Amino acid sequence: MKLRKMGYLQPLIVLLLLSIQSQVLAQKTNEFTVQQAVDYAMQNAVQVKNALVDYKIQQQTNREITANAYPHVNASGQFTDYLKIPTSLIPAEIFGGPAGTYQPVQFGTKYNTQGGIDVNQLLFDGQVFVGLQARTASLQMANQQTEITKEQIKLNVEKIYYQLVVGRQQATTIDANINRIEKLFEDTKEIYKNGFAEKLDVDKVNVTLNNLKTEREKVNNQLAAGNAALKFLMNMPQSEQLILVDSLTEDMIKSNLLDSTLDYNNRKDFQLLQTVKELNQFNIKRYKLSALPTLSAFGSYQKSAQRQKFDFFKDGQWFTTSMIGISLQVSLFDGFARKSKLSSARLQLEKTNNNIEALKASIDNDVVQARMNIKSALINMDAQKQNMGLAEKVYNTTKLKYEQGLGSNQEIYTAQSELKTAQNNYYGALYDAITARIDYLKAIGKL
Repeated sequence: MKLRKMGYLQPLIVLLLLSIQSQVLAQKTNEFTVQQAVDYAMQNAVQVKNALVDYKIQQQTNREITANAYPHVNASGQFTDYLKIPTSLIPAEIFGGPAGTYQPVQFGTKYNTQGGIDVNQLLFDGQVFVGLQARTASLQMANQQTEITKEQIKLNVEKIYYQLVVGRQQATTIDANINRIEKLFEDTKEIYKNGFAEKLDVDKVNVTLNNLKTEREKVNNQLAAGNAALKFLMNMPQSEQLILVDSLTEDMIKSNLLDSTLDYNNRKDFQLLQTVKELNQFNIKRYKLSALPTLSAFGSYQKSAQRQKFDFFKDGQWFTTSMIGISLQVSLFDGFARKSKLSSARLQLEKTNNNIEALKASIDNDVVQARMNIKSALINMDAQKQNMGLAEKVYNTTKLKYEQGLGSNQEIYTAQSELKTAQNNYYGALYDAITARIDYLKAIGKL
């Protein structure tokens, strides 16, 4: 009986296993070059999304400014039911009464209604027209702020991406070292069995092998953590798989570097300050023109009716009121408020000019430092690559002598340690070089 029940469960178990397998297979895999990683971040990073939202907010702000130059049309309506019609006093002598006395009378009807349309059109306002002129610059500033955000995201993505690429190359080298030491370990055990080595020699090689395996595990954990950090920066779901397909070579780092010339206008932060300066100038113009009169036209059309009974929808007389006009407003004295605002705007422009000069000096320093760093990094990278090659030759020669019985275990242990140090130094120099390249391209505005 139990076997029959289990028979019913078998199809369910198969379906469950197929479901789990399909979920694993459905995990999305992204194989990205560094440029594809940057493009993905530009579309999905929260910072970039918010910067684009800020641009749209500025568009709506510009529409608010434009609305001031359009006609403003308002419709109004009112209905009044006088529960008590207002009473007025008029001299009683009008009705033949004694002089000096007043007669209470009620004017009007119980029900009153009116409705109309009012139109206002601004004809001239200096501040509004300057605001219309500044719309393009305002949008340009919002766009430049977006570009600065994108540049920073690109810089961070490229640095983390290449850090993982270098780490992956380092992991490959560690695997090669492990294979090399595993062979040495087996050879040393054979030599020990034949009585030409001590047990201590076998143990030393075994310690080296265990240390390399521990180092490989540590590097793998660091790569996994870095991969998760890159996905977080790109705003990629952690459930998706990210595979980096680009490699890193010395030739790629050295290409198209020191022949670049500096142009301040290539720097996005410099472009932004230039736009800020333009907006400061518009601000000065706005306060200057605020001294001019404001001119507007207006018109109104209204219908009203009074009834003793609520019969507005029946035949009855409606009264029309219409008018047009022009309104002129001139500020004669504002307590020196305009003068203070104008002075503040001029000081703000002066401050922006100072910031532009300071930014130029900062860019000059960035470029000088970046050029020195990239030159130093390239020299160090080449030197460490040469050292790594020499260390590998020393190790191979020492190992051959050891296998021929002409060298000691200590010599090969030292050679292996020096080779590992040289490899670590090379990969550190390789990452320093690619980082220096990225910083240099940012400094000259060509990242």
